[in-house]
Amino acid sequence: MASLQNSPAIHRTPFPNSFSQPGLQKPGQFRCCKRGVSLLVRAEQVSTANREDGPRRRQLLAVGAIASCVSLVNQTSISSLVPSIMMADILRVHTWYGSVAAETKKGFLAVMDKKDGYSFLYPFGWQEVVIEGQDKVFKDVIEPLESVSVNMIPTVKQDIRELGSPQEVAEALIKKVLAPPSQKTKLVEAVERDVDGKAYYTFEFTAQAPNFTRHALSTITIGNGKFYTLTTGANQRRWEKMKDKLHTVIDSFQIVNV
Repeated sequence: MASLQNSPAIHRTPFPNSFSQPGLQKPGQFRCCKRGVSLLVRAEQVSTANREDGPRRRQLLAVGAIASCVSLVNQTSISSLVPSIMMADILRVHTWYGSVAAETKKGFLAVMDKKDGYSFLYPFGWQEVVIEGQDKVFKDVIEPLESVSVNMIPTVKQDIRELGSPQEVAEALIKKVLAPPSQKTKLVEAVERDVDGKAYYTFEFTAQAPNFTRHALSTITIGNGKFYTLTTGANQRRWEKMKDKLHTVIDSFQIVNV
């Protein structure tokens, strides 16, 4: 365990407890963007006089909107989207910087980072934000403690088990990396799981600040010469409501060889 606590590769990283809230959009609008290019699409209301044509008109509007968005990002072919596209599907299309998000489970979007060799799911509706020291961060715009972040640091280790038991590694990370020194932390549970022959440590913990308590889950593993950490969580008052979603996020995290 001393190898983890004294390792020069383990550094404190920012703990995303609070984020600025993006500007709110008007009802009936959504925004499609890529590298600073923004397209605002307004949903058209269908008059009651044309109720029979309503579903078809909305479908055509959706196709037109997504076609404009796709032409801007040059990411996929509209022909593959036409057969089943509906307005709800537009809101699930999101691309950025070579990473791709696409719905793979109801209520979730998937991040696939081919450069750094990892993937995971996050709840639909969370937005990407930039936090120094984190590779990826997505958060709820209303509940700032509801977020998921991915961090990577170089390591010469080949397997997470080289650093110690799940409990030992979890305790060290929580105290030194995942929570500020001013917060009172508690490890709830730490377990080892196997995914395609790769060992992952997954643990649950709480971090208590003067005005809130965050209930969090983390999963860690080693591969590609990197120590990967994914952490997600929520305010303690919303834990019972959010815990199933957060466990889905944790269980979805996987790395691949790159």
